[in-house]
Amino acid sequence: MDNEEWTPVTFEQCDHIAGPFYHGTKSVLKPGDELVPGYGSNFQETRVSNNIYFTALLDTAAWGAELATALAGSDERGHIYIVESLGPFEDDPNVTNKRFPGNPTRSYRTREPLRVIGEVEGWEGHSPEVLQQMLDHLTQRREQGLDVIED
Repeated sequence: MDNEEWTPVTFEQCDHIAGPFYHGTKSVLKPGDELVPGYGSNFQETRVSNNIYFTALLDTAAWGAELATALAGSDERGHIYIVESLGPFEDDPNVTNKRFPGNPTRSYRTREPLRVIGEVEGWEGHSPEVLQQMLDHLTQRREQGLDVIED
């Protein structure tokens, strides 16, 4: 995505972003459930998350589901849910303008609830080798003190 095409998404200006939206997780949820901030992070053991994270891309949600289960020490597949934001949201600052200009992963965060609409069945995950590379990369960043989450 060219940075000139990207319009920042802020709490005040998020209406131009259309779903569907997805949330990848290790948790088992059902339609009507609401995800709210204030619970433990999937990515840092002792961190309580002030935001709920979601994406408009299925592949990004797959990473969320796979990493959440792997980091929890589970061999389970994880789940991807179709969600709707019940309030304003913004670009996820942990990925926006980091490695690439703009928000190519179409990742967002909100302090308001996300409501589960349904579950994505039969989604394609990453190969075990690619997943292990990502886990190794996260371990390396943690060892270097670079696993900072702006929450």
